Amino acid sequence: MKKKANIQNLAIYAVLGIYCIITLVPLLTVLSGSFRHVGNNQNFLKLFTEFTFDSYLTAFKRMNFWQVFLNSVLTTFGSLVVIVFVGSAASYPVSRIKSRFSRFLYYFFIAGLVIPAQMTIIPVTQMISGLNIPNTRFTPMIMFITCSLPFTTFLYTGFLKGVPVEIEEAAYIDGASLAVRFFKIVFPLLKPATISVIITQGIWIWNDYFFPMVFISKSKQYSLPVALLQFLGDKENPAQWTVLFAACILCALPLILLFGVFQKQFVNGVAAGAVKG
Repeated sequence: MKKKANIQNLAIYAVLGIYCIITLVPLLTVLSGSFRHVGNNQNFLKLFTEFTFDSYLTAFKRMNFWQVFLNSVLTTFGSLVVIVFVGSAASYPVSRIKSRFSRFLYYFFIAGLVIPAQMTIIPVTQMISGLNIPNTRFTPMIMFITCSLPFTTFLYTGFLKGVPVEIEEAAYIDGASLAVRFFKIVFPLLKPATISVIITQGIWIWNDYFFPMVFISKSKQYSLPVALLQFLGDKENPAQWTVLFAACILCALPLILLFGVFQKQFVNGVAAGAVKG
């Protein structure tokens, strides 16, 4: 039995090792290629043959990094603030009021998880155009917020069911209003759910290029993923792969640094979301 268990463990480690190699080779290729001179498109499997920041400087200037970085920060942060506030506030009555209408609202929000946002992009675009809403960096936030609310409501509702009602009843007897009970008593207890929402929806909003590409027309208001598109090239102007690799690293670097600083909170938030959600 012990020998059989050792063989099984060896097989598992072998599969995990192969998976790690398959995952890391493309990442190492991109990282190595980003440290080459612009135009050096020789065999990229020869890792770290050069070490220069030439491609990074070119990508930094061409994509106007600080401007598009600020656009991504504003879009992501603004969307998350609305998502957390509206999602938690909408989940509160759904979880606390026991009625058919609240149950209907719960399933109404859950239904939004089934419909991909890309399926509704044409009527939504026509509606935004009919309402004369300008195409700015804030226009994609409408889609980000509406697409994130179903999952956010679902997650918050599950957490709220675990918050004892007796805590609110004690505050109600002491004269606390509804707003005070929610923001000062209930909402702080939803910290694991809030972290889960920020992680899952924040990463998606930061990396999404579809909605900004559709709704933003001015290059100065592009987000980081959309700014990457200019490095893909075409038949007349082939892609400069070293510059493209450097631009990819620059776009991923903020999230990597953020994860390094808040690694513990990220892991706890994801684990809590997996258990409660």
